[in-house]
Amino acid sequence: MTLFDVYPLFDINIVKGKGCHVWDDHGTEYLDLYGGHAVISIGHAHPHYVEALSRQAATLGFYSNSVVNTLQQQLAERMGHACEYEDYSLFLINSGAEANENALKLASFYNGRTRVVAFSKAFHGRTSLAVEATHNPKIIAPINANKHVTFLELNDTEAARAELAKGDVCAVIIEGIQGVGGIRVPDAAFLRALRTMCDETDTVLILDEIQSGYGRSGRFFAHQHAGIRPDLITVAKGIANGFPMGGVLISPKFKPVHGQLGTTFGGNHLGCAAALAVLDVMETEHLVDNAARVGARLLEELRALPGIKEVRGEGLMIGIEFAEPAQELRRRLIFEQHVFTGASGTNVIRLLPPLCLTTDEADEFVSRLRKAMV
Repeated sequence: MTLFDVYPLFDINIVKGKGCHVWDDHGTEYLDLYGGHAVISIGHAHPHYVEALSRQAATLGFYSNSVVNTLQQQLAERMGHACEYEDYSLFLINSGAEANENALKLASFYNGRTRVVAFSKAFHGRTSLAVEATHNPKIIAPINANKHVTFLELNDTEAARAELAKGDVCAVIIEGIQGVGGIRVPDAAFLRALRTMCDETDTVLILDEIQSGYGRSGRFFAHQHAGIRPDLITVAKGIANGFPMGGVLISPKFKPVHGQLGTTFGGNHLGCAAALAVLDVMETEHLVDNAARVGARLLEELRALPGIKEVRGEGLMIGIEFAEPAQELRRRLIFEQHVFTGASGTNVIRLLPPLCLTTDEADEFVSRLRKAMV
């Protein structure tokens, strides 16, 4: 048997990580400004995280959701306190796409509607309705193209007002900061207008914080920069530092019904131990504040570089847009400067480093980027 060939791969075998650095099987060290696609939140192989998973695995790795799991309860309490949503409830699953599926399902159960408003360049996942709400026809299979979703331009308040005024929209789903779409930040005024319009039309507002949440923007959630409270918030990626986990934060307007939602692996003991360890490290090492501080410095330094069209983002979620395709520059960064970055489309390099990135590491990245641009 061979692997199903769906990923274009760099010919590099990463075998070890520590903090914001990774090593390949030849011993070459790389500066990691991508964090495994925003997944590594507290750094590779953090000792507290490793110890917590090892201890839990040696005790109990898994049992079903048919019995009490006090680790789930602890995680809900700790997360609620960390993100200032203590009055919300938590449903734990396995991935970001699954979080969005369940959020959209809850929205439809709530108001009985079926139409969804999403936005140009959105990415919400690759399954069922999540992929239908993703603005990329190439990854939407015919079986998923069910005409549930209306796409609008980001930050177009009047277009959103016109759609919601029709009274048949189940939910508006929007990323706190668009990731795959090129690190595009919704205007704070636009998010506040969406909140008001959703209230007026009994439409559910879903904030997809899968990539932009968990401290990455310099606030726990990116939408908190705008001072709004969504009805549903979806999380994954950084929640467990590489252990597969997702979650939906659910406002008190939704009433739970036994059997309405469910999962086999979601909220398992190992995953909860990982997520609790992440919160421990985020709190003790002040990683949200670090993301804000180091991110501001990195944004300032990048904006001072010549030859860059635009630099966008908040905290440690940054997009560097060039006038020309950036594929070759990204290749040089990896193979000549030994720096991992991500991409968004053709012209944008995406930075999603671990939240423990230091100012020295940020400066080193800018230095290596400058060399790669020559």
